[in-house]
Amino acid sequence: MPQGPVREVIRRDCTMCHGIDEYAYYSLDALGWRDLIQTRHKSLNLSIPEKDMSVLVEWMVSKFGPGTKAFPRTYVAPEITTYFSDPEAKRLLDRACAKCHEVDRINKERRTADGWRVLAVDMRERGALLNDEELEKLVEWLGRVRGTNQDQ
Repeated sequence: MPQGPVREVIRRDCTMCHGIDEYAYYSLDALGWRDLIQTRHKSLNLSIPEKDMSVLVEWMVSKFGPGTKAFPRTYVAPEITTYFSDPEAKRLLDRACAKCHEVDRINKERRTADGWRVLAVDMRERGALLNDEELEKLVEWLGRVRGTNQDQ
C-alpha cells in the first residue's frame, strides 16, 4: 500500500469494493488510467471525486505508467509451502540468472516481493529457466533477503 495522500484515496475509494492488485496488469498513461477507472465504475454507477481521481491517477502513472512493464495475465502464482535456504537460492540464481548477467546485479537491487515477481516473470519470458515453483520460491527469498523493508 502506498504512503501519502493516495493511501487515503485508495482506502476510501477503492478497497471498500475491491482489491488493488489489478493495477499491476496495466501500464497506462494518465488518460488511459482515468478512462479505465471511469469505465469500470460506470457500470456500477459509482464515481470517484475529481480531487481524489487526480491524486489516484498521478500515483498510478508514477508506478504503473507507460514506461513500466505490466504483469502478464497468463501467470498465476502457485502457493509455496517450502522455502529456499540461502545456498539453494544462490544455486538457482547461478543456474537461471547468471547465464545472462552477473549475480551482483541482483544483489544490488532492492524490491518488494511483487516487484521481484514481475522481474522474475519478465526474465523467464526472456529465457531464464525457472518453473513456477522455483520462481515463487525465488521471489519469496528475494523479497525476504533483498526486499525494501517498506510498506508499499
